Amino acid sequence: MSKLKAVWNYIRRHKYLITILAFLLIIGVLDEENNLIQRVRHKREIFELKREIKHYRDQYDEDSRELKELLSNPEMLEKVAREKYLMKKPNEDIYIFEEDLDKKNEE
Repeated sequence: MSKLKAVWNYIRRHKYLITILAFLLIIGVLDEENNLIQRVRHKREIFELKREIKHYRDQYDEDSRELKELLSNPEMLEKVAREKYLMKKPNEDIYIFEEDLDKKNEE
C-alpha cells in the first residue's frame, strides 16, 4: 500500500508535468492525422508545390510573351517555323547538323 501511496503522491506533485508530457506524446507521435511528423512532411510538400507553381507561372509568362510576339511579327513566326519545325520554302535545301539535333533533344 505504501508504494501505491508513493506513486499517488508523485503524481499529485507533478500532475502538470505529467499532463504536458502526455499531451506532447499524443500530439507529437500518436495522433495519426495531425502529428508533428506529418506536419513536417506537409510543409515540405507545400514548399515543393509552391516552387513548382512558380516554375509553371514563369514558363507561362515566357510562352505568353513568345505567343504575343509570334502573332504580331510575321518574321518571328517564320523564324520559329524554320528553326523549331524545320520548315522550308519551296526552292530551299535544309542541312541539319548533328550538334543541332543534340541541342534540340536536350531541350
